[in-house]
Amino acid sequence: MVLGMSDPAGHFAGRYLDAAITLLQRVRDEEGGPIAAAGAAIADTVAAGGRIFAYGAGHSSLAAQDLVYRAGGLALVNLLVVPGTVGVDVMPATLGSALERVDGLARVCLDASPARAGDLLIVISLSGRNALPVEMAQHARTLGLTVIGVTSAAYAKETTPRNPSGTFLKDHCHVVLDSKIALGDAELTAPEIPAPFAPASTVVTSALLQAVMATAAVSLAERGFAPPMLRSGNVEGGLEWNAEIVERYADRVFWRQ
Repeated sequence: MVLGMSDPAGHFAGRYLDAAITLLQRVRDEEGGPIAAAGAAIADTVAAGGRIFAYGAGHSSLAAQDLVYRAGGLALVNLLVVPGTVGVDVMPATLGSALERVDGLARVCLDASPARAGDLLIVISLSGRNALPVEMAQHARTLGLTVIGVTSAAYAKETTPRNPSGTFLKDHCHVVLDSKIALGDAELTAPEIPAPFAPASTVVTSALLQAVMATAAVSLAERGFAPPMLRSGNVEGGLEWNAEIVERYADRVFWRQ
């Protein structure tokens, strides 16, 4: 979306929000099938006694973290951590981006994690081209995990893989969710600003995954299985409710360990 600097500054905020809304509408209208499939896969895993893990590198980790220990969220979602790649928690911040391109790191971290056959792993990567998310999904499948990938189809069409397998994240997932984010992840441009700006991937990816989790919760309820959802600790009885849920599912909740 090209903007002129003659527009009042407030219009930029409004146009960014309009762009994000348009992306969310596209996700709603075009990703209904994959969302339903992903929700069913999570419900299947929970009902069968499996555990749920989520992984993302860099800013993609924000959407993964939003699923873990979340009021209104599924208690059984655990963050799969690759040290140095969780957000921008390392210095220099560019180290995380470099680690995402290291071959073999995903295999080592996944093998050292509690994940096992019958579990489910959500892998989030906007570009889906770097070694870490691709190998994470690939190795998870060899270990017998169900893999849900969240990525942008535009990158697979407009870039080349940056990993030894020559493949993208989408090539190794049982279910693929397309965030619809355009190449470069910047929704606005203006003549006086030298680079595109205003990324929307975090907003859209988080909303997309919360839609999946809502679908999973309803799917479990329809089967007569009460989904283990967390409540806000800031409402009366919330802490007690959560403690009971965690105790009941202690062997599947790793964020308390």
